[in-house]
Amino acid sequence: MTMHEPPFRDPTAPLSDRIDDLVRRLTLAEKVGLLHQYQAPVERLGLGPFRTGTEALHGLAWLGPATVFPQAVGLASTWDLDLVRRVGEATGEEVVAFHRKDPAGAGLNVWAPVVNPLRDPRWGRNEEGYSEDPWLTGVMGAAYARGLCGSAPERLRTAPTLKHFLAYNNETDRCTTSSGLPPRVLHEYELPAFRPAIEQGAAVAVMPSYNLVNGRPAHLSPLINQVLRAWAPDDLLVVSDAYAPGNLTGTQGYHDTPAQAYAHAVKAGLDSFTQDDDRSAATLAHLRDALDQGLLAEADVDAAVRHVLSVRFRLGEFDPATPYDEIADGVVNCPEHQALAREAARRSIVLLRNDGLLPLAGRPKVAVIGQLGDTLMEDWYSGTLPYSVTARAGLAERCETIFCEAVDRVAFTADAGPVSADPGGGPLSAGAAEAGAFDLFDWGGGAYALRSVTTGRFVSVDGGTLVNDQPGPNGWEVRETFRMEERPRGTLALRHISTGCYVGAADDGVLRLVDDADQAVWLAMEVLRSGVELAARLAAAADVAVVVVGDHPLVNGRETEDRLTLALAPAQNAVVTAVRKANPATVMVITSGYPLTWTDDEVPAVLWSAHGGQEYGHALAEVLFGDADPEGRLTQTWYRSEQELPDLLDYDIIASDATYLYFRGTPLHPFGHGLSYTTFDYAGLEVSVADGTVTARVTVTNTGDRPGVEVVQFYTRQQRSRVKQPLRRLRGFEKVRLEPGESRAVTLALPVAELAFWDVTRDRLVVERAPHQLMVGRSATDLRLSARFEVEGEVVPPQRGTLRAAAHDEYDAITFVDESREDGDAVRSDAEGAWLLFRQVDLTGVRSCVATAGSAEGGVITVRRGDPLYGQVLATFPVPRTGRYDHHAVTSPCAPAEGVHDVYVVFENDGVTLVRLDLGPALDPALDRALDRALDRDGAGA
Repeated sequence: MTMHEPPFRDPTAPLSDRIDDLVRRLTLAEKVGLLHQYQAPVERLGLGPFRTGTEALHGLAWLGPATVFPQAVGLASTWDLDLVRRVGEATGEEVVAFHRKDPAGAGLNVWAPVVNPLRDPRWGRNEEGYSEDPWLTGVMGAAYARGLCGSAPERLRTAPTLKHFLAYNNETDRCTTSSGLPPRVLHEYELPAFRPAIEQGAAVAVMPSYNLVNGRPAHLSPLINQVLRAWAPDDLLVVSDAYAPGNLTGTQGYHDTPAQAYAHAVKAGLDSFTQDDDRSAATLAHLRDALDQGLLAEADVDAAVRHVLSVRFRLGEFDPATPYDEIADGVVNCPEHQALAREAARRSIVLLRNDGLLPLAGRPKVAVIGQLGDTLMEDWYSGTLPYSVTARAGLAERCETIFCEAVDRVAFTADAGPVSADPGGGPLSAGAAEAGAFDLFDWGGGAYALRSVTTGRFVSVDGGTLVNDQPGPNGWEVRETFRMEERPRGTLALRHISTGCYVGAADDGVLRLVDDADQAVWLAMEVLRSGVELAARLAAAADVAVVVVGDHPLVNGRETEDRLTLALAPAQNAVVTAVRKANPATVMVITSGYPLTWTDDEVPAVLWSAHGGQEYGHALAEVLFGDADPEGRLTQTWYRSEQELPDLLDYDIIASDATYLYFRGTPLHPFGHGLSYTTFDYAGLEVSVADGTVTARVTVTNTGDRPGVEVVQFYTRQQRSRVKQPLRRLRGFEKVRLEPGESRAVTLALPVAELAFWDVTRDRLVVERAPHQLMVGRSATDLRLSARFEVEGEVVPPQRGTLRAAAHDEYDAITFVDESREDGDAVRSDAEGAWLLFRQVDLTGVRSCVATAGSAEGGVITVRRGDPLYGQVLATFPVPRTGRYDHHAVTSPCAPAEGVHDVYVVFENDGVTLVRLDLGPALDPALDRALDRALDRDGAGA
């Protein structure tokens, strides 16, 4: 540092001192200007502009061609933390390279990874996450973030941001739905996914989610300051999701004015407002209003500014040089990154089923069949593919191939005449002399796309007119998909999915969208060529048939759209069956961002991968031909049907028996499943507990005749507990590569503290004194060995005193709500007879109850012992009419019931909110004696 430079530019000074120096130099107006996504420059101090938000989920996205790696759920299926870290490292290098070329367009704050546990596979953004297991999600997210941020001490390559905090697994009404989280689900399932990356300092920022949690917008969650920042070793930057701040007074209506909402957000921990794109004026005006009205203090702004500047300092912005200055444009899609993309795609492929058909031998003639057989898909957060190796292309390098998409070719006729497509990509019209031909793509869920045979372009909607000018479904608003609705005499109507409008015909015959279903044109559809029949003929002419099926990442599930079904598209399903019947040597290759189901149980070999990036075809060929053992393992349960899932908005995995942790059924494929081309034996499991650690050791042997890869998975189950425990929980894994006959010892060292669960009675984690079972094997249900071990933990004592409504043990017809706008959880009854259960409550000496409750319409709460319908009535409370957060303390004498009992709080009306129930001694001894006499006389207590 020269004598003329301020201390904040001294790279040898402590970070906190540098931040302090810079904050002192900023005016209040300048500090406010740093709280928007597009941070204003401060030219007098030499601060340039800075923006948050470069997408880098599985490669750099949206900014031009860059290396595209498999989707995040595919990366996780490698079960290889080092590989995931290396993918993050490559992505981080490419972000820096783009930043060098265009600092304004490619910022160094990256919005990745996504660490929402994949609770429900119907979630439209399933492909963005890693696993339904929170621990596996956490370590995968930490590995990717570690790669993104780099390994240089105290200097970041990029600044990773975890998405999306908290309890976000639905796109349906995502800005207005509230995720109900009981304390155990919060602390045992949702929070653990975020902890590793933050605690390790790998992620330095967090983005809250659009939804509400227990009635409070996630952007206002007190957990940001109370929990997330308590984990972080350094300042943690919190950035809003796009346009979410506006929801606080808009769709959510949580505050009346933007000044109130924005002040609350800053105090709750939000540092950067992603609102109105690069137009910061309105946001800054709302913040100034909040300051002027006394809703915000300058100290609140300073705290947020420190978080913002801390990340900029750690990125080296104010240093004369950084360890990453040598990264240049040549790193983008370099040969090393291409090889890494191929490795990641290969290791992510999961062999679901194999009757011996795979691996393929020699140079067979292969029929490559299916809608995904010769194309690669980009999802919403993909980068632009610099090149694409499709399944067909990858196999064609190895053997003779023949190919068909196996889609129906159809023609449409309206009353006005045949429908044709403009050769130049213009409008579709009815009344042509000859019908145009269209290829019909079934993407499932009733969503179809049409491609003109004449132009090779897909039918879309432009200004309400049907045109044929698109390469396929694409964009934020997908305009290329339609539903087919039956009409009389075998005709159909087309309904545009994006707008909900129908396809009608103008006077000149041009097909246009109309609002009224009665104005829809009735179309007769003729199948000119059957995709199923063509696929069967092609399969019969080959030695092996490889049918590539799956989803389109922008159709039936993506940001803003959840799925209704897990079923493979009907037309694709029919192709699989027809091909298998025509050629028993059929391999079904599923490419999808979520678990799928299908109907043909006789397909001899089934592989799955997520959409695998630019090198997918090479990777697939290597696995099919046995150059590599299939290494992938599922990180989600594959259910047999969506009927096995709870309601999409039911976030209580414990009560609903959801995910592999609690699911009691027999899945199609279990969590952790994946086959090898060889076989493995497990032997000699030993388990011991000493010095606060559970140590397990097992010997794994390759018993087959070829090299193979095994993912050795360790699970535990607590066999006795005060609460409902998981059926099994992943505790660790190791990936081993073994030659034929080779054995290796695999060990697990598990801190006893990790066996803890959340004790709702004392608001903390607890390890119970209990027996446990340790299990080891190939998946959550293919467990080869087990051993029992004992843990000397605590005994949870009976509850006394205050029973917090949200910290109950079980419930029925209850919604979690916010106790106040700022903090705390409560419950609200959804129906007459709703109840809460508090187990093991010590009622010794209890003679009074105080219920803190309220209701817009008033109501009654009854406290019963032992049963919600027939149990002894201990107390009854009339609930007064109150405002939303105006809870009143209502007192009632409590009938004697000495000893420890289960207590039910029963709501006699819906819409009643309860915050807590306080149990105590008699408020007045004379009243207590009178109550005893009344109980004796009336025979109460039966």
